[in-house]
Amino acid sequence: MEIRILGPISIEPIGTVSTRLAPKPRKILALLLLNANKIVSTASLMTELWGETPPKSATTTLQTYVLHLRKALGALWEIDLPDIAKNVLTTHTNGYMLSISPGTVDLHVYNKLVADGRRALEEGQIERGAARFDEALALWSGPPLADVPIGPLLEAEVMRLEEDRLGILEDRISADLRLGRHHQLLGELTSLVTQHPFHEGLHEKLMVALHRSGRRHQALDVYQRLRSSLVDELGIDPSPRLQRLHQSVLASDPRLDNAAA
Repeated sequence: MEIRILGPISIEPIGTVSTRLAPKPRKILALLLLNANKIVSTASLMTELWGETPPKSATTTLQTYVLHLRKALGALWEIDLPDIAKNVLTTHTNGYMLSISPGTVDLHVYNKLVADGRRALEEGQIERGAARFDEALALWSGPPLADVPIGPLLEAEVMRLEEDRLGILEDRISADLRLGRHHQLLGELTSLVTQHPFHEGLHEKLMVALHRSGRRHQALDVYQRLRSSLVDELGIDPSPRLQRLHQSVLASDPRLDNAAA
């Protein structure tokens, strides 16, 4: 069994579940998967389903959705409904819990690879760290929970996951720069700064990669475009760190050729 949530929800062997589950049971499944092997409170599920104004029938309706979800999971995994209710999607005093092996969920595998990558970097194993981050990022097939009509709780989780992914992507690029892979990074970084026009960290890495590739004038152009965007759109200047990098590129500071971005 393999469960994916870093993209549309997908459960092997059938693939995406959107054709088998209505939107609201799909929301419940998403929240339970994000909190696998932990009790998700009834209050949290109701907030996700109906916000701050649940209907009078909310408790009964939630129970109906859970029943639909149990039936779908039972059919998928060929488990009788009583066994699903007793051992897989269980009812508790204050909520519900989905009990599954963590290693079957892509998010758990992602977090483990990220932890391995960070540990490798701390131990000075830069190439291994970059490889682990690459493996982790390869698990993503799109925005998390892409086929779920998210409510307030899932929205916060999706934002957190997206921020985490971007941070790991930055860490992997930094590791690649330390390994001298600046030429290979140019296309990826150019695309990333287009997607994230105000992200100083990505612009910084593109400037370093361009400088190390002998394209100093383009590195300076990247800075000027970012500065214009920040001033025109947000009314702020680039950070002192980025301003120092700009001065270093202007001065052709030799330390840029070896420093990690």
